[in-house]
Amino acid sequence: MIYLDNNATTPLAPSVLEAMLPFLGGAYGNPSSSHSAGRDARQAVEKARGSVANLLSADASEIVFTSGGTESDNWAIRGTLEARPDKRHIITTRVEHEAVRKLGEQLEHDGYEVSWLDVDKRGALDLDQVCDLIREDTAIVSIMLANNETGILFPVVEIAEIVKERSRAIVHVDGVNAAGKVPIDLSSTAIDLFSISAHKFHGPKGIGALYIREGVRLPPFLIGGGQESGRRSGTSAVHQIVGLGAAADFVRDMSVTDNVRAFRDKLEWDILKSIPIASLNGTADVRQRLPNTSNISFENLNGEAIMARLDDSGIYVSTGSACNAEGHVASPVLAAMDVPYSKAMGSIRFSLGRFSTDDEVGIVVAELKKIVSELRSLAA
Repeated sequence: MIYLDNNATTPLAPSVLEAMLPFLGGAYGNPSSSHSAGRDARQAVEKARGSVANLLSADASEIVFTSGGTESDNWAIRGTLEARPDKRHIITTRVEHEAVRKLGEQLEHDGYEVSWLDVDKRGALDLDQVCDLIREDTAIVSIMLANNETGILFPVVEIAEIVKERSRAIVHVDGVNAAGKVPIDLSSTAIDLFSISAHKFHGPKGIGALYIREGVRLPPFLIGGGQESGRRSGTSAVHQIVGLGAAADFVRDMSVTDNVRAFRDKLEWDILKSIPIASLNGTADVRQRLPNTSNISFENLNGEAIMARLDDSGIYVSTGSACNAEGHVASPVLAAMDVPYSKAMGSIRFSLGRFSTDDEVGIVVAELKKIVSELRSLAA
């Protein structure tokens, strides 16, 4: 098996599994209990909180555990709107993950005004448009750090400074596909809220966190027993929280991403060089992208067909939602970038990981060349 779909989810790191196992067995205490079993569990939870804080260069008191990125994104946006009922304007981008984009569409239906930031053909934002859209009644500006389909990095630190210079709006960043792949230092930014999810960086599914900058008021999303210092009720999933903390420790060494970037660059270069109908979606500037991601179109071919044949060969990639199987509609991300349908329908996302190897790159390119040749022959 060659797994190149790490932006969808990542394999559990061995050290993470090892850290979790005791809390799936004998160490089953409830961290809200006052006896020693509960105290041991609570200590493990707080250790994990510290690990997540270290990954983000934040204070442990600013980390609240959630069920994952979707909850963190929804809580950040809905909570901000609840805390600021007099402000009903939202700014976000047309290329956000569905957890933000579809929520924005729902909020428009509910009577809020949403301003959608455009991207150019390289997938980049126009900072002048950010300036132009900020208003007195802007409640929140929500912008992802890294696009999950193209890997494009947005200048969220600079955007946060622009927002704070011109308004009192809250700045939320969806960092789900960036955490563990690029360095993050929230202590030196004006970012108020930051979402992460463990399964994107070799942790378990079903657990994430929301960074809430000290002094930012965010009403609870879930009401109950008052866990997480009253900010997020519900019995703590200790094994998952421990897994999140262990994953944060596992990915803190960013030097490994140099190898990931080198393998990604080789994969991308070899595909573009050897397959004439292949083209890159997004900027070619590797400094403006995640080190692991390439989104490549194969013109006039079907991405689902390419993916299925790669799957038959034991190679796992994604279409990046580039083509809706029922409606044949290009993904909102590629549509926002004005990628022609003839290319968007043949888009494949390759997202490498810390366990990817140079040998795998060579195998993938060789298989892809054969598959593209076969599909072109069938289409002729």
